[in-house]
Amino acid sequence: MTDQERADLIRKLLVRLSFVPLFIIVFTLLPAGTLNYWEVYVYFGILIIPMLFVFIYFLGKDPRFLERRSRGAEKVKEQKLIQLINLPVFIAAFIIPGLDKRFGWSDIPVEVIIITDIVILLGYLIIFIVFRENSYASRIIEIDKEQKVISTGLYSIIRHPMYLGVLIMYLPTPLALGSYWGLIPMGLLPVALVFRILNEEKVLSEKLEGYKDYCRKTKYRLIPYIW
Repeated sequence: MTDQERADLIRKLLVRLSFVPLFIIVFTLLPAGTLNYWEVYVYFGILIIPMLFVFIYFLGKDPRFLERRSRGAEKVKEQKLIQLINLPVFIAAFIIPGLDKRFGWSDIPVEVIIITDIVILLGYLIIFIVFRENSYASRIIEIDKEQKVISTGLYSIIRHPMYLGVLIMYLPTPLALGSYWGLIPMGLLPVALVFRILNEEKVLSEKLEGYKDYCRKTKYRLIPYIW
């Protein structure tokens, strides 16, 4: 990667990172109608600090991985549809905790919120481990020319360990934001991931050499002994 490519990548990723606080301000703080919302600031730190660490780590170790992760537009028609349907549900899972804060619908103990933040951090740790294991763990469904099947590490246990990390990271998010009611829309995340995984495996089986054999050897997609 040339110096110019690296500089362009850094700018692109910093712009993308800037959307995290903007998203939280628009979809959680504004509905809450107050800045006195400590749960948001702790959650924001849980998100941003690991993201910055990953950014710095892979910028030195594997900048091409970051370049692949920066691609955001899905190419597969089914994935575009899944993304389109899931987006408003995902947004609702952040708006509802804000409204919950404003109207006082939930009363979650501080200890539960802190424990939830730790669980979310562990979910991101799983994602980081997957990133180190699989340089082709893209944000979108695509096959690179040099891509190979990864069957080591967590991939030897389940086929989609990154999505397991995503579930652990995002499913309890409303609790971290102090809301029970926000769990209702977020509860649809596993459903969206199931459809995404099934379509992704169809694409990989057709286009990635050795993936069908990998599926035969590694039975479980997301949760060992369950699915």
